[in-house]
Amino acid sequence: MDIKDRIRRFPPQRDYLLNILHDLQQHDHRQHLPREALQAVAEYLNITLSAVYGVAGYYSMFSLEPRGKYLIRVCKSPVCCTRGAFPIIEALKEKLGVEAGETTADGLFTLEMTECLGGCDGAPCMMINEHHYGGLTAGSLNRILNRLKGVSS
Repeated sequence: MDIKDRIRRFPPQRDYLLNILHDLQQHDHRQHLPREALQAVAEYLNITLSAVYGVAGYYSMFSLEPRGKYLIRVCKSPVCCTRGAFPIIEALKEKLGVEAGETTADGLFTLEMTECLGGCDGAPCMMINEHHYGGLTAGSLNRILNRLKGVSS
């Protein structure tokens, strides 16, 4: 399904802008909103391109830059931090060879920090794409990354 077909699944009303942007980003192979998608949304909703960019740039869940196949979001809330998020973040940086906000050279992983993921009972936690992982340890982190890389652990 191309960009215009995805957009036409929604009513042509500005109230659906966030829904459309979420859908487009979720189905983009690089998990971002390319310019041509934003232009198509503006035309479909009959609003300015700058209005679409304004919304896409305002919300942290949207990205205008290409990201990896696996988007790793590590919670940096106070609960996760007091329960060991910093060592998990440092381990991810070391294992992936990237800083927060960067994508690995192979385009497989993007590392991001985020506010509360709602998993305080299993802190520290992270999300990889739509999957939630809690009670993280160095060992569980290795198993998760190896599985995503297709490496047996």
